[in-house]
Amino acid sequence: MAHQTSALIQVRIDEKVKSKADALFADLGFDTPTAIRIFLNQAIRREGMPFEVAKPQYNAETLAALLDEMEIRPKRYNSFDEILAEVHAELEAEEINEIHD
Repeated sequence: MAHQTSALIQVRIDEKVKSKADALFADLGFDTPTAIRIFLNQAIRREGMPFEVAKPQYNAETLAALLDEMEIRPKRYNSFDEILAEVHAELEAEEINEIHD
């Protein structure tokens, strides 16, 4: 049996993504390096990505709903204080989301 040499692959990735991936793979019973080896071996076997890579394709109903949501609808305010209150609420919500992400 011939001795196989190994090669090192280094990839920079967002800490949150790595942490979530580590937890997922641990739940599946293996570590992230094993998951990466599985991915690479499957790509070699399939001679391509081991999953579909494509832009989302929307049906007519979904596309219409998305386009409807993209329309600009100006919101009306009764006072400047109402505008400030909404801005402060949005900023507060963003801060809370950043803490939880």
